Amino acid sequence: MFSSFRGLPRTVWTLFAGTIVNRLGHLVTPFLVFLLADRGVTGTETSYVLGALGAGNLLGPAVGGLLADRIGRRPTMLIGLIGSAVAQGALFLAPGVWTMAAAALLLSAAGAVVGPAAYALMADAVDTGWRQRAYALFGWGVNIGTAVAGVLGGFLAAQGYWLLFAVDAGTALVYAAVVATRLREPARSAPAKDAGGQGYGVVLRDRLLLTLLPLFGIQLFVYSLTEVALPLAVRDSGHSPAVYGILAAVNAVLVVGLQPFATARLAALPQLRVQAAGSGLIAVGVALTGISDSVAAYVVSVAVWSIGEVVVAGIAASVVADLAPASARGRYQGAFSWTWGVARFAALTLGVTVYTGIGPAVLWWAALTAGLLAAAATLTLRTRIAARAERDHDLAA
Repeated sequence: MFSSFRGLPRTVWTLFAGTIVNRLGHLVTPFLVFLLADRGVTGTETSYVLGALGAGNLLGPAVGGLLADRIGRRPTMLIGLIGSAVAQGALFLAPGVWTMAAAALLLSAAGAVVGPAAYALMADAVDTGWRQRAYALFGWGVNIGTAVAGVLGGFLAAQGYWLLFAVDAGTALVYAAVVATRLREPARSAPAKDAGGQGYGVVLRDRLLLTLLPLFGIQLFVYSLTEVALPLAVRDSGHSPAVYGILAAVNAVLVVGLQPFATARLAALPQLRVQAAGSGLIAVGVALTGISDSVAAYVVSVAVWSIGEVVVAGIAASVVADLAPASARGRYQGAFSWTWGVARFAALTLGVTVYTGIGPAVLWWAALTAGLLAAAATLTLRTRIAARAERDHDLAA
């Protein structure tokens, strides 16, 4: 099972193990709506807290990428993980809606700080040809931890919400201890004078990246509908929340079970062609939600986009890492993570608005069209990306 990842350095395996531990504590967010209702928070007030949670996912990646290049990968990860643990306590103890919103903002922002630094650290530790495998392994760890957390969260919530916060904070601190004691940061080259200083100028001047990120963003938006619009569709089909739990389990089993084997067979193929094919599968699977009504039909739709998720694993982050100058890897990954945050935020806002205000059919057709067009447009950039990689290789030589 691990043969496709054999040869990856210790740094990547340490991040993989730490990520599983950290994601085991990803418990509070899925149950936050139930906690707020239990505390008497109204629907309108709940939207403020959830909006703050979404806003943190926009702030955290930008800060994390900047800090990763300025003060280092490990210190940035420690700031994010310890900040997450503190925010968990603040959210649990918050006495009112606005203090809850502030704590939710801190929680999501601190958590989002970690990703760009971890991705940049993997890019430092792994050569170009192995980065897709490294990022796929990292994503596999996220899925393993999330799958277990889904089961664990339901059990702990029944015993008391305080247990969710305690486990979340505890796993963040355990991961922080792993980072502090087990990770070593490879020596990095000094920032080049023309690399945009210490800010995001280097990213904003990269026209190829600025063309690529919106295309990735559209694909990520389509995928994010699986977390936002799929539960609405299941509800509107007259099914219970338990059915959505079954669908989540189908996704987890497929991704966790297939990821190592898919990576072993796809890693040697052209990355952008694989990315386009997988993104197309995701778009088709998400669109199939619109014609699903029975549990079996929903299972088929989830299986299609889950296989697409397996296919694209690690590719987007790997392409971004390959485009980045060595001195700006944190900021490039910060920009990519920010794109992911924007996609999720858009799914929560625009996606739900279209579904409830205009109609589900419009959303599903738009998702299919946008997803397929973005995948095709990404594929047209393969020549420019290959030329960029060749140029960077010649400069390094």
